[in-house]
Amino acid sequence: MNALTALASAAFGSTVYLATLSTVTWLNRLAPRAKVTGLLVTGMVLCAVIGITAFASQSVVLGFIVGAGLTPPVHRWILQLRKPVAGS
Repeated sequence: MNALTALASAAFGSTVYLATLSTVTWLNRLAPRAKVTGLLVTGMVLCAVIGITAFASQSVVLGFIVGAGLTPPVHRWILQLRKPVAGS
């Protein structure tokens, strides 16, 4: 496995997660009909991205999964750091 390829695909997986999160957050503000359509399109795009990634190579798939798997907890941790502490 090429470590640089796995690292690059981990960064790509992280980017895909954050882009999907912001897209879904934005879609939640829309009317129900537009939200459903937007979620369907987002799901199809994600399936295409994952399919292309899986077709590339094993190291790319592993890096993509690691990046997408590590990003949510790290993102939540970063958001908690920003919250002001009560009483200070």
